[in-house]
Amino acid sequence: MQAFVLTRYGGPEATQLREVPKPRPARGEVLVRVHAAGLNPVDFKTRDGKLKLIQGYSLPAIMGNELAGVVEDCGEGATRFAKGDRVFARMLKAAMGAFAEYAVVPEDLLAAMPASLDFETAAGVPLAGLTALQALRDELNVRKGSRIFIPGGAGGVGTFAIQLAKQLGVEVTTTASPRGRVLVERLGADVVIDYTTQKFEDHVRDMDGVFDLLGGETLKKSFSVVKRGGKVVSVAGMPEPQTARKDLGRGTGLAALFWLASFSLRAEARKHGVSYRYLFMHPSGRELAELGQLIDQKKLDPIIDRVFPFAGIAEAFAYLEAGRAKGKVVVRMPATDA
Repeated sequence: MQAFVLTRYGGPEATQLREVPKPRPARGEVLVRVHAAGLNPVDFKTRDGKLKLIQGYSLPAIMGNELAGVVEDCGEGATRFAKGDRVFARMLKAAMGAFAEYAVVPEDLLAAMPASLDFETAAGVPLAGLTALQALRDELNVRKGSRIFIPGGAGGVGTFAIQLAKQLGVEVTTTASPRGRVLVERLGADVVIDYTTQKFEDHVRDMDGVFDLLGGETLKKSFSVVKRGGKVVSVAGMPEPQTARKDLGRGTGLAALFWLASFSLRAEARKHGVSYRYLFMHPSGRELAELGQLIDQKKLDPIIDRVFPFAGIAEAFAYLEAGRAKGKVVVRMPATDA
């Protein structure tokens, strides 16, 4: 089968399309014939070696963290799905494997695909959708009436976060370019700051929390817009000790390293009387099924920016890395009998 393989850590030249053996499902696993797979910033960060401390891989390794497809076979003990079922999943963090014609997925990470979606749209849901859900509900603990700032709302995670926040009764402020403004307003954003002409820190005040998607200076300035006792959760900043223990299940060594690496961010948070948390989301078939129900109920609309053929996955990576996508970037596998 054809797969997109990481041969070493580095730039685009470290990856290649190549023929690899078709996998077989082990106990508790399901073999999925992949029809489409979503791209995410974690993919090029993994390729570049920026996440080696968080999650290293034995190379060569098939890349890709989310997929949609059809069940081809089930391993021993895997009984929830049958051959021919349409499914989607966020892959096991330690394995990846979505950028291939076939992939094995632990059964508990799979969910039935929303009946209302095609494969390309479904493939863009798992990672971004679960990240947004876990950040808002589990980390920021938003509730009806909360006021949340989501910088970068027109991106893959942001488009899910705005919609999920509104489903939870939250007032949402976000940033967008003039091109992205129409999209985030359609998704329900209450206040939109044009980052090309305005500084958000001059206009945003007394937020209950921030869901940071951009990192860098945006993250540093976000602490000043949260009221005392609030929380900043980031997926683009520097991991802190809780990331090692809670998200990665690692010990004191990595926690100590993250303590040092995040010291300046945590100091800035303390200065403003708020807390800081870096979220490394976890795959969950159960939570993915929740998102699927919202999609079929027309309460959540996955936004796909572009779909590339699998043969053009290098171009898809370049497009994603350029940082201008409005919604998700997806690759479509070669035509299959579905």
